[in-house]
Amino acid sequence: MLEEFKKFALRGNVVDLAVGVIIGAAFGAIVNSAVQDLFMPAIGALTGGLDFSNYYIPLSSKVQAGLPYADAKKQGAVLGYGQFLTLTLNFLIVAFVLFLVIRAMNKLQHAEAKKPEAVAEIPADVKLLVEIRDLLAVKPRV
Repeated sequence: MLEEFKKFALRGNVVDLAVGVIIGAAFGAIVNSAVQDLFMPAIGALTGGLDFSNYYIPLSSKVQAGLPYADAKKQGAVLGYGQFLTLTLNFLIVAFVLFLVIRAMNKLQHAEAKKPEAVAEIPADVKLLVEIRDLLAVKPRV
């Protein structure tokens, strides 16, 4: 059973998947940092520093107006659409960044595929055999 597990664990597909998951997690952290540290502050500056995460609609009369979303949730039922907008915007930015990365990778792969393959040099003995064959082909048969 241990031998069978070793065969399974060391197959190329499993190792490739593990590497992909690890690289994906690291890349996800980079993309999330780009969204949170680069894009969202720029969007906040364009919108006058608005923080969408605190936008909500009170569904209960117990909720006082003007409270931060977390405090409003403690007082009663609220419809927190601001956090949804923030996460949706975050998703769209992440999806767009991934689209750009995948598009660039596809272009690189396409450029690699277009490269002409190097023509292998024909060995001297094969050239000699081809010449003999060609000479025999034109020689009249008796």
